[in-house]
Amino acid sequence: MTLQCILFDLDGTLLDTLPDLALAVNTMLTEEGRQPLAEAVIRRAVSDGAPGMVQLAFGEDQDKEDFARRMARLREVYLDHLTDRTHLFPGMETVLEDIEGRGLKWGIVTNKRRYMTIPLLRELGLLAQTDAVVCGDDTPLGKPNPQPLWLACREAGVEATRCVYIGDAARDIEAGRRAGMITVAVGYGYLAPGDKPEHWGADHLIEQPGDIHSLLEGWLPAARPAGTVSAA
Repeated sequence: MTLQCILFDLDGTLLDTLPDLALAVNTMLTEEGRQPLAEAVIRRAVSDGAPGMVQLAFGEDQDKEDFARRMARLREVYLDHLTDRTHLFPGMETVLEDIEGRGLKWGIVTNKRRYMTIPLLRELGLLAQTDAVVCGDDTPLGKPNPQPLWLACREAGVEATRCVYIGDAARDIEAGRRAGMITVAVGYGYLAPGDKPEHWGADHLIEQPGDIHSLLEGWLPAARPAGTVSAA
């Protein structure tokens, strides 16, 4: 197999978005006269998106109107603080440089909605670097269905069987496997209580972004010297 592309999940895999998401959750709690939650507690619900965080903060027995109002408010506050403290996970910047230096494409497949994802990537200066960005509202079915991954392959002009998908949730690994990709589970991501990445069936399990360098070494020849122009 000739590797062509590395695809990443976004929250908890490529970017540490927890600080700004936690700010949005705790702003809502404070507005409603409730005590804020520790980031470590909110971290457990990030992979379940806005619904999971609202349920964590206010319980599962909310009426529909309160739930809808809180969902809207969470998104409103979050959009005002998209990149206050959000950043690439430590070591991920050099991983992206390594990927590009080897002439590979890279992209993002996330369940995060497009109206949040694109501004976030643009503000962090990452949007122009990517070869594909597929969001949660870009396909009829989201992960663990493979549709979003196949769409990313079409955008990047690559074959699914020549791609790697890296994610921090069981749904990511299931989607990658169903798409025919090599899968990598990350142990540093936003894991919920009871999550056991080693049981997700991924081809590889890593504990920090820097571990991706070793995987690349096993998949591909050494990186090109600095200044070498990669093939189109």
